Amino acid sequence: MIQALHRQGLSLRSIATEVGCAHTTVFYELRRGTPMRKGSRGPAPQYNAKRGQEAYVENRRNSRKPCKIDHDNCEPFIQWMAEKLRNNRWSLDACVGYAKLHRLFQSEQIPCTKTLYNMLWAGKLPLSMFELPHVLGRKRHRKWIRKNKRIKGRSIEERPAIVDEGSEIGHWEVDTVVGQREGREAVTFTAVEKVTRNYIAIRIAGRNSAGVEAAMTQLQDQYGPERFSQVFKTMTADNGHEFETFSKFESLGTKIYFTHPYSSWERPQNERHNGLLRDFIPKGTSIERFTDEDVLNMADALNQRPRRILGYHSPTELFESFLDEVYAI
Repeated sequence: MIQALHRQGLSLRSIATEVGCAHTTVFYELRRGTPMRKGSRGPAPQYNAKRGQEAYVENRRNSRKPCKIDHDNCEPFIQWMAEKLRNNRWSLDACVGYAKLHRLFQSEQIPCTKTLYNMLWAGKLPLSMFELPHVLGRKRHRKWIRKNKRIKGRSIEERPAIVDEGSEIGHWEVDTVVGQREGREAVTFTAVEKVTRNYIAIRIAGRNSAGVEAAMTQLQDQYGPERFSQVFKTMTADNGHEFETFSKFESLGTKIYFTHPYSSWERPQNERHNGLLRDFIPKGTSIERFTDEDVLNMADALNQRPRRILGYHSPTELFESFLDEVYAI
């Protein structure tokens, strides 16, 4: 149509109106499909639709940036990275950051994270998508607050601003992770420290207040009643029925807060880490299959992963330094 209208002598804007596009689009198409004039004699070259399409296809073929990675040079790092992903469930970015931080390879041997993801999508890594399940899906959550349900204790609106500033260690988000939803069986009590990202996972008998109380008693025995409120300055939970009696642990000196109903985004670190735990306990898998030791080992594996947000240090390193300071007082 552009070819026919152009030969009738219509202007760019008139052709664009007929075709239903911008006049600049018509201009670029005419320039693509019109050959260069090689001399001053003879008629001026005219636009040809077939030539324009061939030029478009050729331009698209050459539009992608060529991969500049030397595969032979990067092969040692790629093999090391694949082993870390399969055995330790690290992410691509964790491998890149850890290798650079500890200088395990020369800098030119380590591709950047973006390049590695491009190679993964292009099938140029010895890994499959199913070995990195978090690559396959990302969700966006609407942040709306539902207030027509009773909050079980102190509201998150009363929580000090320093908790969200990320400048003080000792503020935790807690939740429970369910295996099979049918029937009453074991679940996992989880807690994550907001600054160091240290993750605690404890297998409890059921999704009820008795199970949560048992987990809190275990934490109290582990960290001691004298220092408990210094390690756990605040704890933020949702309004699940298992946290019905959670506020009574304020007697230990810890401030307990509750999010708004149906507002899981108010506990972002905990939700994120519970998703990582699903690598070990997929949805629908009974937690009865795992022992208490198994669940603790899962949390340890997550805590030993280097994190970009921590400067590629692991949560274990930072949290143990914090505990050394607390118990040295």
